[in-house]
Amino acid sequence: MKNNIVETLMGAVVLVVTASFLYFAFSHSNVTTNDGKSYVVKFDKVDGLSVGGDVKISGIKVGSITKQYLDKNSFFAVVEISIDPAINLTESTFAKITSEGLLGGNYLVLDPGDEDDEMLEEGDEITNTQGAVDFLGLLDKFAGSDNNNDDKK
Repeated sequence: MKNNIVETLMGAVVLVVTASFLYFAFSHSNVTTNDGKSYVVKFDKVDGLSVGGDVKISGIKVGSITKQYLDKNSFFAVVEISIDPAINLTESTFAKITSEGLLGGNYLVLDPGDEDDEMLEEGDEITNTQGAVDFLGLLDKFAGSDNNNDDKK
């Protein structure tokens, strides 16, 4: 009978520790609701970009990527983003995909345009874009160019 009480208490301790871990994880995960302004951005390629990824301005996270799909007519990658409603973007806003590092993932960077331009409305498309850069392809070209030069000597 005494073993059952000890096992029950240990089970309760495990449940309390598990619940506190879950509470800590969710309270510190930067998960936010989708109550921001939505915009559409089209890229030629979005390698390494994923739904839930960061949208940053000047290195500060201001939103997230909410959806990605392929435009079947133009074959462009369409990315829908949601950003802080207090941020107003102009028509000359520039969007590009940037790498976090050599081994890191990619995120979307917004470079706000000229303040004198017309403001974008929610749901508008950001037209000034630069897609993801293929670092492995660049390294392959760089390494391949050295091999070609050695063959010519």
